[in-house]
Amino acid sequence: MSLSYPDDRRYHPEHLWAQSRSDGSVLVGISDYAQDQLGAVIFVELPETGAHFTQGQSCASIESAKVTSDAVMPLSGTVLEINEALADTPELLNQSPYGEGWLVRVKADDPAEPGLISAAAYAAQMV
Repeated sequence: MSLSYPDDRRYHPEHLWAQSRSDGSVLVGISDYAQDQLGAVIFVELPETGAHFTQGQSCASIESAKVTSDAVMPLSGTVLEINEALADTPELLNQSPYGEGWLVRVKADDPAEPGLISAAAYAAQMV
């Protein structure tokens, strides 16, 4: 199976992505590689709305049949919204990591914060 890394977002080396939205917010989720490595996701613990995280800080906990893993914030910001659907259907992380399986929407401290890489650079790390 081939994994995908859409070009419309930037990636953190710890396997999360950040996608700028037209309203100035940033959507955050896990990469296809991360969901593939985790296996079947059974529970997701998300932060509270209003919580602030710095880049690289754990912002969520993802439990799969294999392991419990921390999801690190790909850029510094304040949580505006969490993906409530994950409470009832955590498998969305596996089924749609770039769509319905997003984790949080944040207001970035600096949308151009260094530390994120392009899809091509991220994919190159995975070989």
